Amino acid sequence: MIRLEQLTLRRDERNILSGVDLEMKDGEHWVILGKNGSGKTTLLEMMTGYMFPTSGTVEVLGNRYGQCDVREVRKRIGYISQSLIEKLTLTDTVWEVVATGAYAFLRFYQTIPDDIKQQSLDLLDSMGIGRLAYQQLGTISQGERKKVLLARALMGKPELLVLDEPCAGLDLYEREKFLTELNRLSADKLMAIYVTHHIEEITPLFTHVALIHDGKVAASGPKEEVLRGDVLSAAYDLPIEVDWAHGRPWIRVAAQEQRP
Repeated sequence: MIRLEQLTLRRDERNILSGVDLEMKDGEHWVILGKNGSGKTTLLEMMTGYMFPTSGTVEVLGNRYGQCDVREVRKRIGYISQSLIEKLTLTDTVWEVVATGAYAFLRFYQTIPDDIKQQSLDLLDSMGIGRLAYQQLGTISQGERKKVLLARALMGKPELLVLDEPCAGLDLYEREKFLTELNRLSADKLMAIYVTHHIEEITPLFTHVALIHDGKVAASGPKEEVLRGDVLSAAYDLPIEVDWAHGRPWIRVAAQEQRP
């Protein structure tokens, strides 16, 4: 479904990405993991067609960017990011915000069709937040807004769901509520790509991990192969230990020797 070949992005004499090769196949759900500034979000912007490489090729859902209408490809992608929240109108009601996802609009300026409104209300109900439907977006909690964004992303029945640090700023309770809802997507026929730098957010939904370090793929493959202490220690330059519980990885930094 996604193939990145020899991606390089150069800005101001600095390589943001350096020869990235990555293939994500149908039936897989991926996490892109790495330190701040490693190039994670840049890769997402390449996949969604909002940024183009200095060299290399990007193929998404059978389309090679540069040889297709990227706007049409985006209609098949659900996207969640903090920048999207900042572009929405906080005085709009929750159901209206969700309904815009059917057309990839940021706001409606005309009458919303009854069937789209009902689809929005049904989706909110299925996610357990139907009670918020007629509240303004600006009056609900950060965690609830993230679930509203997830509902909005699903309105268009996407084939690809891209999430850029969706749990940033959430407390433990709200984070776990969001991740529980996200994990339900395993029954849907779509690929999820999730960017984070918090390993504990990798729920059983996700099958593969790409570890990005200094603009390169340090490791990629099934999560059990990548999320190992030796692999993570090399990427983070820390002595990292990994435990698994309830299908999720949990890390700790091992005690380091004190220098005299």
